[in-house]
This record gives sequence, C-alpha cells and structure tokens, in this order.
Amino acid sequence: MNISNGIRRITQLFLVLFLAMSAGLVYWQVAVADQVTSNPRNLRSCMSTSVPQRGRIFDRNGVLLADSQPDPDACGGFVRHYYEPSLAGLIGYYPGPYFLATGLEAKFDDYLSGRVGMTSLDNQVNKTLHRSPVGDDIYLTIDVRIQRILVKNFALHAPFDGVNSFPTNRGSAMVMDPHTGEVLAIYSSPGYDPNKMAQTLTHASLSYYNQMVNDPERPLVFRPTQGQYVPGSTYKATTLMAALDSGTTTLDRVYEPKFTHGPVTLGQHVLSPSISNLDPFTKNYNVSTGYGFAHSDNVLFAKIGDDMGVDSWLAYNKKFMVGEKIPFELPVAVSRVTQADGTLDENHLVDNAFGQGVDFVTPFQMAMINNIAANDGQLMQPTVLSKVATRDKAPVKTFSPQNLGDAQLKQTTAIDVRKAMYGVVQCGSGNNDFVPGAMLSTSRWGIIGKTGTAELGNGKPAHGWLITQAPYNYQQSDKMPTLTIVAMKENGGEGADAVGPVITATYNDIFDQGLVKADLPPPPPGGYCYTNRLLQ
Repeated sequence: MNISNGIRRITQLFLVLFLAMSAGLVYWQVAVADQVTSNPRNLRSCMSTSVPQRGRIFDRNGVLLADSQPDPDACGGFVRHYYEPSLAGLIGYYPGPYFLATGLEAKFDDYLSGRVGMTSLDNQVNKTLHRSPVGDDIYLTIDVRIQRILVKNFALHAPFDGVNSFPTNRGSAMVMDPHTGEVLAIYSSPGYDPNKMAQTLTHASLSYYNQMVNDPERPLVFRPTQGQYVPGSTYKATTLMAALDSGTTTLDRVYEPKFTHGPVTLGQHVLSPSISNLDPFTKNYNVSTGYGFAHSDNVLFAKIGDDMGVDSWLAYNKKFMVGEKIPFELPVAVSRVTQADGTLDENHLVDNAFGQGVDFVTPFQMAMINNIAANDGQLMQPTVLSKVATRDKAPVKTFSPQNLGDAQLKQTTAIDVRKAMYGVVQCGSGNNDFVPGAMLSTSRWGIIGKTGTAELGNGKPAHGWLITQAPYNYQQSDKMPTLTIVAMKENGGEGADAVGPVITATYNDIFDQGLVKADLPPPPPGGYCYTNRLLQ
C-alpha cells in the first residue's frame, strides 16, 4: 500500500514537471519568441533556422527590385540586394537583425519577414520546429521602365547662364496616375548606394552609413516626401483653384493696372511693377486672371489672394491636405502656410498667394495639389503598394483606388485650371522655345503646367519648380490628362529652365514608347495665344 502511494506521488511529480516544462517551452518558443530573437545578445538570431527567408520586392510588372543573396559571412547567411539603386530612398534598405531597416523595407517588414500574412501561421510552426520562417513578397505601383526614364532625364537642363539657370544635382521628381493615386516613378537626388549600405551594416560596419550621414548634400533625405521648400509661383495654382472655386474670380475677369502691374499696397506691402513679370511684352495692363496666371503675375495673385481673405484661402488649403498628414506608405512631412504660431495675417497672405510668403511645402504636397486639377477636382489617396502575395503568388493584400474624402473642387473649376495651365506653357512662363534644350511648349503631347522660381534671398539661386499634366487637348478641355509629373531642382534657377527639359523628355519617352497609353492631342492653331488674349 505504501509502495503504491509512493509510485503515485512520483508519477504525479513527473507529470507536474512535464507540464511545467511544456508550458515553459511554449512560453519561450511561441509567446515571447519574437522578444527573445530580437535581443541583440541572442546569437541564435543569426542561425539559418532563425533568420526569415525574407520576401522579395517587385515592380508593378513583376520586375525584381530586391531580394536576399547568399553571403556566408552575413548574419543568417544572406545579405539584401537591390536591383534599382535609384529607388533607394523609397525602398530603403534591410541591414539584418542588428540595425533598423528603412523605407518600404521597414514599412512592410511584418509581411516580408512572415510575421503577418498568409505565411504567419505556418511560421509559428516553423519556429517551433526550428525551420526558417518564410516571408511574403510585395509588388509596387512603380514601373521600373518609367523610373529609369525619369532618372536618365533628370540630368537634362537648359544651358547654365548664371542668371536663369544654375548647375545642381539636388532635387526630386515623381510621375503619378492622378486617377488612381498610384506612384509610377519617384526619384530623389543625390541618393546613396543601397547595396553598399546593406553590405556594410550587415557586416557591422558603420563606415558608409556615417559617410552618408555627414555628407552636406544630404543623400539620406528622401526629398519627395521629406524635403520642404518655398514653392514659388507653382503655388499660384493653389490660389487659382481656390479663387475660381469660391467665385472670387474668373479666368476672363479683367483687373485695372494697379492690381496687375502696380504699384499698389496690399496688407502692409507696396507691390511694385518690378515683381509683376508683365514687362516688357505687355502694353495694356488691363489684363485678365488667365493672362496673369500665364505670365506668373505676382501683383495680380496677391490681389486675388487678398480678395479671398485669410479664412477662405486657408480653408481651401486644408481641403488640399496642406497642414494635414497625407496618408502614404512612407511618412510625408507636413507642409505649412501659416506663421510659426499657426496663424496667418493679411500681410503674409498676399505673399503666400503667389508662393513667396511663409509657404513651406514638400514636392509630394505639390503633386497632390496638381492631381486635384488633373482628376476633375477629386484627390485620390496616393499609394506605392500594388499588392502583397505569397511566394506562389497567392494574393494576401491588394490595392484599390480610394477617394480622399469628398471632391476638393468642382469639376468646372478643375477644367478651368487645366485651361489656364495650357496658357502657361503655350503663351507664358512655360513657353521656353527660346531656351535651347528646354521644349515644354513644343512637345506634341500637349503638356500643361505651372512654373515656379522660388526666390531665397541672400544671393542664393532660386529653386526651380514645375507641376505638370499631359496630354491636354484644348479642343476637349473636359478630357482629363493621363499622367502628372512634378519636379524641382534646388537652386536650379527658373523652373522652365531647370526642370522643363526633364519633364518634356520624360513625357515624350513614356508616351512615344507606349509605356502608358494616351491619345495624341492636336497642336494649337497659329495665333492661339493672341486669339485667347494671353499675349499682346
């Protein structure tokens, strides 16, 4: 009897110990496995069975952009490899488990590493059985063919003259589908070598990273979303949209000379003829809003902004996502048009209205504003993600276009804005036929846009901007353009000179090669600018 009780107690003891051990294994191998493996003191994180078979990254057409390559000296035996270095700022880099990933590598790390998605349940089993986890693949909206065209053409410029154009390699550009919000190409210059970054960090060397951090050209800053700049006259497009939509003005409304040429006092500023941009070709200063927009008249747009008033002008900026957090896969710096205390007075409004006040915006923000006009007044949520899929291409997550709230503008307003942008290129500040190598107005694809020359003061060359759309058919003004391109070069000078050749060549290459289908618009008739009172 005593022997039976002893056996029973020993059996119960072993059962308790077994259950405790099993619970411990479940706790350490499942419940807190991620915490344990992420601990830098845990060398098991570099074992091949612990390192995930990281998912790949493809463009919209299935072209490989990033994968993992064998490297016996790397943690886990693999190092990340990138096939399109010009996308470094967007895709970022994955340096292994001991350093932080950046860009889309960080944003979609849970999918790429297999922590979420259709492979996540399988990976819990893989961890328990000490098998390597498997990650999902992601497909971007980027078309690598268009990306390479944009990068190749970014080096184009008008001849440097030290007055209207200056040498620079700093800036950004992006190509978008305004009707879906998809980013087809995006470039930040100068950039960095993502393969060298991944290689050095994976092997625990900070040499290249520190070199890039200390580079005064700031190659690690992704300029399209994080660069913030004075927008110059591209911001007249914002004021035009708001003023037309609110009924403050019309394209054919004619203003008296003091409001188009000056001198006139608005707020506390005396606006002089020297900033009107109407000389020497304008003889009669009784000109319309459309004429003033085509020739980038600062005096007139200060007047139009002043007529709107602070509250109405700010309300439209908010509708255009200015001062708001733009939803996108990567963080977008918040643009602003108010003073440091968050207010705006009349004195700053009149400067803001033509882009030289306290406006401070990202290129991505200007792309959003441009897309509103290109898409009949409705802003689409921007995206660079096409889909997430397993290695055998089973869909995990797919993209579908989304409106960003109610329409930001009436359709008639958007049509009028596009008509005004056509006047800029054909008749005004975008008509650079006289500048060799800059051919906006001569492209057969009917480019429309707004130039910007953002004055910085202190003898610094201006930032050169362009927001554009194409193709545009002047005979069918209600037909929406297919693509938008926004580009800027820091300290590049006049917008048409600094980035006009970049944008012209990019549209021509995309449409001529049939990479995006578009109808060829008719050229404008002779005398178009005079007939429409956009030249005198």
